[in-house]
Amino acid sequence: QVQLVESGGGLVQAGGSLRLSCAASGRTFSRNAMGWFRQAPGKEREFVSAISGSGSGGSTYYADSVKGRFTISRDNAKNTVYLQMNSLKPEDTAVYYCAVHYSGSYYLLAAYGYWGQGTQVTVSS
Repeated sequence: QVQLVESGGGLVQAGGSLRLSCAASGRTFSRNAMGWFRQAPGKEREFVSAISGSGSGGSTYYADSVKGRFTISRDNAKNTVYLQMNSLKPEDTAVYYCAVHYSGSYYLLAAYGYWGQGTQVTVSS
């Protein structure tokens, strides 16, 4: 009974910015960590960022490839997780997915139990 809907993707020039949103439903939203993953054509889905749940200190985590450029945040009152993406590169082009963490390392796909439908981000060179 968890539903996630991503939005905010689009086409942007290299160096530009986008903010992705993930609207979530479910009674456990505030307690669970949330993650962002991405998948480029022909490539495996990869970890982008995660943020811990309300009772876990609010820590954030980033893939090395996006650290310093992307910022994850959440607004529990709005049941929404955000991914602010700055200084975008063509290599960031992918479908971006948000997911609800349930157990295990934040960096691993297997730790997440619910996924959104994805939103396309395309960065032109």
